[in-house]
Amino acid sequence: MDGEVQYITTRIFIMKQKVKFKDIIKRDKPVLVDFYATWCGPCKQLSPIVNSLKGELEGKMQVIKIDVDKKKSISSKYKIKSLPTLAIFQNGEIVWRESGLKTRAQLIKITNHFLENANTPKSDHSASPKKSGSWFSRLFKG
Repeated sequence: MDGEVQYITTRIFIMKQKVKFKDIIKRDKPVLVDFYATWCGPCKQLSPIVNSLKGELEGKMQVIKIDVDKKKSISSKYKIKSLPTLAIFQNGEIVWRESGLKTRAQLIKITNHFLENANTPKSDHSASPKKSGSWFSRLFKG
């Protein structure tokens, strides 16, 4: 065996557990969901933006993509009628939802808003008075 190199390969098997959508969205951490279709032009434009945010938001907010043609039961349950549709879920509920193409800056502003609220202690939420105006006008207030 002089001069021979012996390669020992070890296979590591990681069992991929199938996690249900309903279990993912029930978490305390916000979840950004991109409902898309492979044939949708605006979805194709949005995809690289969502993919880049996934890396930036790692550990803070989960980002998942749902192909509405493959997951018809989910898209039907949440009444996804136009594409792309983005939604943020927290504790099993939709806390934000909007259809149409978004810019990177718009998505960062939206996700930051929900991350700030997610990091606020729950006791502060119950003590704070309701703000007037729509959530949209409060979100984009200058």
